[in-house]
Amino acid sequence: MAYKISAECVSCGACVSDCPVDAIAQGESAYEINADTCVSCGVCVSSCPVDAIGE
Repeated sequence: MAYKISAECVSCGACVSDCPVDAIAQGESAYEINADTCVSCGVCVSSCPVDAIGE
């Protein structure tokens, strides 16, 4: 199951550079994870400074 970014996202971009499959991109108001590309590795979860990413 792909990870999701919650409203707590502060758009810092830390997760974008850490994602090994480039599944994260800037959305309208915050970053978004493409569920079709995400491999559920969890790297983004550990890189998020505000714990805005979860399953």
